[in-house]
Amino acid sequence: MENGFESMESKQDGEINCLKPMDAEQLRENAHKMVDFIADYYKNLETFPVLSQVEPGYLSKLLPDSAPNHPESLENVLADVQSKIIPGVTHWQSPGYFAYFPSNSSTAGFLGEMLSAGFNIIGFSWVTSPAATELEVIVLDWLAKMLQLPEHLLSSGQGGGVIQGTASEAVLVALLAARDKVLKKVGKTSLPQLVAYASDQAHASMQKACQIAGVHPENCRLVKTDSSTNYALSPDVLREEISKDIAAGLIPFFLSSTVGTTSSTAVDPLSSLGKVAKDNELWFHIDAAYAGSACICPEYRHYLDGVEEADSFNMNAHKWFLTNFDCSPLWVKDRSALIQSLSTKPEYLKNKASEANMVLDFKDWQIPLGRRFRKSQKYSNRSPNVELSYRSLKLWMVLRLYGLENLQCYIRNHIKLAIHFEDLVAADSRFEVLSGKYILRFVVGAPLTEENHIIAAWKIFQDQTTLLLKSN
Repeated sequence: MENGFESMESKQDGEINCLKPMDAEQLRENAHKMVDFIADYYKNLETFPVLSQVEPGYLSKLLPDSAPNHPESLENVLADVQSKIIPGVTHWQSPGYFAYFPSNSSTAGFLGEMLSAGFNIIGFSWVTSPAATELEVIVLDWLAKMLQLPEHLLSSGQGGGVIQGTASEAVLVALLAARDKVLKKVGKTSLPQLVAYASDQAHASMQKACQIAGVHPENCRLVKTDSSTNYALSPDVLREEISKDIAAGLIPFFLSSTVGTTSSTAVDPLSSLGKVAKDNELWFHIDAAYAGSACICPEYRHYLDGVEEADSFNMNAHKWFLTNFDCSPLWVKDRSALIQSLSTKPEYLKNKASEANMVLDFKDWQIPLGRRFRKSQKYSNRSPNVELSYRSLKLWMVLRLYGLENLQCYIRNHIKLAIHFEDLVAADSRFEVLSGKYILRFVVGAPLTEENHIIAAWKIFQDQTTLLLKSN
């Protein structure tokens, strides 16, 4: 036996060597092959149809119905990836991808993922890997300063930042902290009276967070918006909703506003909404998952005016910030609110540094126990479910290998391309830039997108429209 596996070296002609669970030289050899494969994928990315053309159930017809008994070569596996997996991939990194939202990968982000996978640490508390916690604190302070967030959201104050997996997790932990904070004041039996607010353009994760937190579905208020405010949440309408709920004996406790809604890229008026929240003692959360990245550019920073009123603020680095999924920074005004809501202190997690309050333990700032430098893994046998930490490692590498000026240039270029597309639309009388009826949503943000891809996409719109009008 060798490393827990029986040695299979050249027992028969054509038989391959067994891949050991971890061997430095095997890793070196095979990782080079994998990097070459991925580099070739990106080199040829534009040749693939952006949207997968396969039919449901296609893969079960191509793969065996059980796993192999004996090891196969990496070459054979990669050949199957090329011929069987890639046809079933929708290519989010394609320069012709304009759906949903950007989901940027980058060379720096990819290198960070490699390093993260190599360390493969479990970073649920400071003592389990001090660098994981301390790097995350530093990197989120860097990013907060790039976004010009208020001082109280930095680690030097009572708040600070933590990297969640997604914006869905961010709004959930913020809502849980807000829930427990208000229930401590009004009593746990008041849970059925709690009401949370957002616009009807807000991401569906708000509704899911309410469901998980025990807020009744009918008490998740999605306030109606319209084209008169560019689909932003109206502070006046919100005040009316809150007044009606208070009059009905309900307890408003949470407001989620959005900078760049998924469906219409609406930006809520943060300053005015922050005042409404303050007047009514609501936790004020800002979800800037989609558009927050643009605010590192001074000319777009005004979209965050009012963030100083926020109890929590979130943006997704894995959308438009060249950081591979998943990496969703969340900053809070008062970290004790998160800790009081999410902390657990079993005997097997205690250590001197934590007990003396000398360090931060990010396990108390999130839903899972563990976190990474990053690739998920779970343990059983009565051990806690653990996710690895070091999302901060890839964000750190993105910030260092690109720098603020290049990141600003990257975002400005995408905005320039989006404006070019808008000009193309405006020049065709068959289209309008914002319809209150039915809209076509076009998202510019893929790392490889250039002007020729914008023009090609617009030609598809025009050609299909011509065919549609002829058929009618």
